[in-house]
Amino acid sequence: MTTPLADATAPACVICHRALWTDEQHRYACPPCTLRIAGDLAAIPGLYAQLPTVLAPGSGSGGPAVSGSRTAPLPLRLEPLSLHARGGVTATLQSWIEDWHETLGYQPQRWTGGLQQQCEQAVARLQLLLPWASEEHPAVDDFAREVRELRRACERQITGEPAERKIRLACPCGRILAVTLDTLGRECGCGVRYGRAELFDLPLADRRQVAA
Repeated sequence: MTTPLADATAPACVICHRALWTDEQHRYACPPCTLRIAGDLAAIPGLYAQLPTVLAPGSGSGGPAVSGSRTAPLPLRLEPLSLHARGGVTATLQSWIEDWHETLGYQPQRWTGGLQQQCEQAVARLQLLLPWASEEHPAVDDFAREVRELRRACERQITGEPAERKIRLACPCGRILAVTLDTLGRECGCGVRYGRAELFDLPLADRRQVAA
């Protein structure tokens, strides 16, 4: 039977910052965080396919098309367009595959079809390599954050949900941690690692304090 490590200096998940169990210490990302990444990846192709349906002004989070302005509205909404166009969601996912392939010494990925097909190909490839990245890639936390941000950005454009509000929490060291309700864990600049539960037990920061 394995036991969690209580020592604050012991190996911890780079995403949620909980101490890794003794049989997990070879990993960068713990199994629950790896599952969350897989879930975010799985959601992206379907969300990406819906972005073209909210390009018109007044659709999605664009609000009503009626306006008191004399200026004609833009023919397309820029936010979902930037996510769906070249350089958006698909390009971000592909850049991670290029990074992982280079690290592993693999040949460059070949892409076929349009952007939707390439998005699906990228997600499938990332899902396949995710177990390796969770154990071997030190920047898997950056990957997890970008994938979550892509998913949430697409969801907001489709559903009209406003951007998440930052919450400013005060570490006992005096530093301020800016987080959202989606934050799984955070390491303060003083070296203290907070899991989600410990993080949201911190007091709210004074408005006059400067964010770290």
